[in-house]
Amino acid sequence: MKNKRKIDVYYSVFPQEAHGPLAAVYEILDSFKSSVVIIFIIFLLIIRVVGVVGESMVPTLNDGDRIVITSRPYNPERGDIVILAQPWERDNSLVKRVIGVAGDTVDIDFVNGYVYINGEKQTEDYIREATHRSYDIEFPVTVPEGCIFVMGDNRNESLDSRSSRVGFIDKNYVLGKAFFRLHPETKKL
Repeated sequence: MKNKRKIDVYYSVFPQEAHGPLAAVYEILDSFKSSVVIIFIIFLLIIRVVGVVGESMVPTLNDGDRIVITSRPYNPERGDIVILAQPWERDNSLVKRVIGVAGDTVDIDFVNGYVYINGEKQTEDYIREATHRSYDIEFPVTVPEGCIFVMGDNRNESLDSRSSRVGFIDKNYVLGKAFFRLHPETKKL
């Protein structure tokens, strides 16, 4: 039995978990801290709450309404309500509806109040009244690549893509898409 080796045995001693009210409070605070960090990241990167200022989106949205928007990048589609940064007025954002996307031809019959996209008359149940107000843009127009054409739902009280002051909106200025409205009077969802 010459080839016997001696085997050393090592033991690890782990401290016991603390018990009692102080340990429970510490565990609750640790969970709360993690929750706050996760919520902060969600609100920073995924969703935001934005206030509506003005009457341009009546009847869909009213002055003072709060809306939840997705702030992740996406490709705007016709009918989406979007929040836009204004390169000409950096402190104010716009809330508008996407009417046309890249390649669409937008035409407006201001006499009868109809909007046409690619020659097709649009059914717009969401607007307050027919579109009779024009600005300085000559119609029809074709939306350039990388841009959208937007209008407010309160067409005759909205400054939007019908004006050269706003014009076509580069998609890089879209801050997000509205997907939920918080009711201002009751503070309920």
